[in-house]
Amino acid sequence: METVAEIDLKPLDVGGATPDVVDLFAQEAASLTRLARFYLDDRTAAEDLVQEAFIRLSRSAGRIRQRGNAAAYLRSIVINLARDHNRRGLVSLRHRPSALPDAPSAEEDAHTRAERQEVIDALRALPRRQRDCVTLRYYLDLSIPDIAETLGLSANTVKTHLQRGMASLATTLEGTR
Repeated sequence: METVAEIDLKPLDVGGATPDVVDLFAQEAASLTRLARFYLDDRTAAEDLVQEAFIRLSRSAGRIRQRGNAAAYLRSIVINLARDHNRRGLVSLRHRPSALPDAPSAEEDAHTRAERQEVIDALRALPRRQRDCVTLRYYLDLSIPDIAETLGLSANTVKTHLQRGMASLATTLEGTR
Protein backbone atom coordinates (compact mmCIF):
# COMPACT_ATOMS: atom_id res chain seq x y z
CA MET A 1 0.00 0.00 0.00
CA GLU A 2 1.19 3.52 -0.69
CA THR A 3 2.62 5.59 2.10
CA VAL A 4 1.32 9.06 2.84
CA ALA A 5 4.31 10.59 1.06
CA GLU A 6 3.52 8.63 -2.13
CA ILE A 7 -0.12 9.72 -2.34
CA ASP A 8 -0.83 12.58 -4.72
CA LEU A 9 -2.17 15.19 -2.29
CA LYS A 10 -3.35 17.97 -4.58
CA PRO A 11 -6.14 20.45 -3.86
CA LEU A 12 -9.62 19.15 -4.60
CA ASP A 13 -12.31 20.98 -6.51
CA VAL A 14 -15.22 20.64 -4.12
CA GLY A 15 -18.29 22.65 -4.99
CA GLY A 16 -16.37 25.76 -6.02
CA ALA A 17 -14.06 25.63 -3.00
CA THR A 18 -10.61 24.06 -3.16
CA PRO A 19 -9.82 22.58 0.25
CA ASP A 20 -6.31 21.21 0.49
CA VAL A 21 -6.21 17.50 1.23
CA VAL A 22 -2.93 17.97 3.07
CA ASP A 23 -4.59 20.38 5.52
CA LEU A 24 -7.54 18.03 5.92
CA PHE A 25 -5.14 15.15 6.55
CA ALA A 26 -3.29 17.18 9.20
CA GLN A 27 -6.58 18.04 10.92
CA GLU A 28 -8.35 14.69 10.77
CA ALA A 29 -5.84 11.83 10.37
CA ALA A 30 -5.08 11.32 14.08
CA SER A 31 -8.73 11.27 15.17
CA LEU A 32 -9.67 9.02 12.25
CA THR A 33 -6.92 6.58 13.22
CA ARG A 34 -8.21 6.54 16.81
CA LEU A 35 -11.70 5.91 15.47
CA ALA A 36 -10.48 3.02 13.33
CA ARG A 37 -8.70 1.53 16.35
CA PHE A 38 -12.05 0.99 18.04
CA TYR A 39 -12.90 -1.39 15.25
CA LEU A 40 -9.45 -2.90 14.65
CA ASP A 41 -6.84 -4.16 17.07
CA ASP A 42 -3.99 -3.47 14.66
CA ARG A 43 -2.68 0.11 14.59
CA THR A 44 -1.03 -0.40 11.20
CA ALA A 45 -4.30 -1.62 9.71
CA ALA A 46 -6.09 1.39 11.21
CA GLU A 47 -3.53 3.75 9.65
CA ASP A 48 -3.91 1.97 6.31
CA LEU A 49 -7.68 2.40 6.48
CA VAL A 50 -7.29 6.11 7.09
CA GLN A 51 -4.96 6.41 4.10
CA GLU A 52 -7.47 4.51 1.98
CA ALA A 53 -10.22 6.86 3.18
CA PHE A 54 -8.24 9.87 1.98
CA ILE A 55 -7.60 8.19 -1.36
CA ARG A 56 -11.31 7.52 -1.75
CA LEU A 57 -12.10 11.09 -0.74
CA SER A 58 -9.84 12.43 -3.46
CA ARG A 59 -11.43 10.10 -6.04
CA SER A 60 -14.98 11.15 -5.22
CA ALA A 61 -14.45 14.78 -4.30
CA GLY A 62 -17.25 15.85 -6.64
CA ARG A 63 -19.84 14.33 -4.30
CA ILE A 64 -18.95 16.73 -1.51
CA ARG A 65 -20.81 20.01 -1.80
CA GLN A 66 -19.37 21.84 1.22
CA ARG A 67 -15.92 21.86 2.79
CA GLY A 68 -17.40 21.05 6.19
CA ASN A 69 -18.82 17.80 4.85
CA ALA A 70 -15.38 16.38 3.99
CA ALA A 71 -14.61 15.37 7.60
CA ALA A 72 -17.99 13.65 8.00
CA TYR A 73 -17.50 11.90 4.68
CA LEU A 74 -14.06 10.69 5.83
CA ARG A 75 -15.44 9.39 9.14
CA SER A 76 -18.12 7.51 7.23
CA ILE A 77 -15.52 5.98 4.90
CA VAL A 78 -13.32 4.91 7.82
CA ILE A 79 -16.23 3.27 9.66
CA ASN A 80 -17.30 1.40 6.52
CA LEU A 81 -13.75 0.29 5.70
CA ALA A 82 -13.25 -0.94 9.27
CA ARG A 83 -16.50 -2.93 9.11
CA ASP A 84 -15.47 -4.42 5.78
CA HIS A 85 -12.06 -5.32 7.17
CA ASN A 86 -13.63 -7.20 10.06
CA ARG A 87 -16.41 -8.70 7.98
CA ARG A 88 -13.97 -10.28 5.54
CA GLY A 89 -12.07 -11.75 8.44
CA LEU A 90 -8.71 -10.23 7.52
CA VAL A 91 -5.91 -10.98 9.90
CA SER A 92 -5.84 -8.45 12.72
CA LEU A 93 -2.95 -8.82 15.12
CA ARG A 94 -3.12 -7.54 18.64
CA HIS A 95 -0.42 -4.97 19.28
CA ARG A 96 -0.16 -3.60 22.73
CA PRO A 97 2.26 -0.84 23.61
CA SER A 98 4.92 -1.86 26.07
CA ALA A 99 5.16 -0.17 29.42
CA LEU A 100 6.70 3.27 29.30
CA PRO A 101 9.66 4.11 31.57
CA ASP A 102 7.54 6.47 33.68
CA ALA A 103 4.54 4.14 33.64
CA PRO A 104 2.81 3.00 36.81
CA SER A 105 3.64 -0.32 38.43
CA ALA A 106 3.01 -3.51 36.49
CA GLU A 107 -0.02 -4.31 38.66
CA GLU A 108 -1.58 -0.87 38.12
CA ASP A 109 -0.84 -1.05 34.40
CA ALA A 110 -2.39 -4.51 34.12
CA HIS A 111 -5.48 -3.37 36.02
CA THR A 112 -5.86 -0.26 33.82
CA ARG A 113 -5.46 -2.32 30.65
CA ALA A 114 -7.99 -4.87 31.87
CA GLU A 115 -10.53 -2.14 32.62
CA ARG A 116 -9.92 -0.49 29.26
CA GLN A 117 -10.30 -3.83 27.50
CA GLU A 118 -13.59 -4.45 29.33
CA VAL A 119 -14.93 -1.14 28.02
CA ILE A 120 -13.73 -1.86 24.49
CA ASP A 121 -15.21 -5.38 24.57
CA ALA A 122 -18.53 -4.01 25.85
CA LEU A 123 -18.48 -1.34 23.16
CA ARG A 124 -17.76 -3.90 20.44
CA ALA A 125 -20.67 -6.02 21.69
CA LEU A 126 -23.17 -3.21 21.06
CA PRO A 127 -25.32 -3.29 17.94
CA ARG A 128 -23.63 -1.57 15.03
CA ARG A 129 -25.50 1.77 15.09
CA GLN A 130 -25.29 2.11 18.87
CA ARG A 131 -21.56 1.39 18.77
CA ASP A 132 -21.03 3.91 15.97
CA CYS A 133 -22.99 6.63 17.77
CA VAL A 134 -21.33 6.06 21.14
CA THR A 135 -17.86 5.95 19.60
CA LEU A 136 -18.35 9.11 17.59
CA ARG A 137 -19.93 10.98 20.50
CA TYR A 138 -17.78 10.02 23.45
CA TYR A 139 -14.49 9.12 21.82
CA LEU A 140 -14.28 11.67 19.02
CA ASP A 141 -16.43 14.18 20.93
CA LEU A 142 -18.66 14.91 17.93
CA SER A 143 -21.91 16.76 18.29
CA ILE A 144 -25.27 15.10 17.63
CA PRO A 145 -25.64 16.91 14.26
CA ASP A 146 -22.11 15.85 13.21
CA ILE A 147 -22.84 12.23 14.11
CA ALA A 148 -26.12 12.38 12.22
CA GLU A 149 -24.34 13.78 9.17
CA THR A 150 -21.55 11.17 9.37
CA LEU A 151 -23.91 8.21 9.66
CA GLY A 152 -26.72 9.56 7.50
CA LEU A 153 -29.23 9.45 10.35
CA SER A 154 -31.59 11.97 11.89
CA ALA A 155 -30.51 13.71 15.09
CA ASN A 156 -33.34 12.01 17.01
CA THR A 157 -32.22 8.59 15.80
CA VAL A 158 -28.68 9.37 16.96
CA LYS A 159 -30.00 10.40 20.39
CA THR A 160 -31.98 7.15 20.63
CA HIS A 161 -28.95 5.03 19.71
CA LEU A 162 -26.80 6.94 22.20
CA GLN A 163 -29.30 6.46 25.01
CA ARG A 164 -29.70 2.73 24.31
CA GLY A 165 -25.99 2.22 23.82
CA MET A 166 -25.06 3.94 27.07
CA ALA A 167 -27.73 2.00 28.97
CA SER A 168 -26.41 -1.25 27.54
CA LEU A 169 -22.82 -0.33 28.37
CA ALA A 170 -23.79 0.56 31.93
CA THR A 171 -25.56 -2.76 32.39
CA THR A 172 -22.72 -4.75 30.85
CA LEU A 173 -19.98 -2.98 32.78
CA GLU A 174 -21.88 -3.13 36.07
CA GLY A 175 -22.14 -6.90 35.59
CA THR A 176 -18.38 -7.29 35.12
CA ARG A 177 -17.44 -5.43 38.32
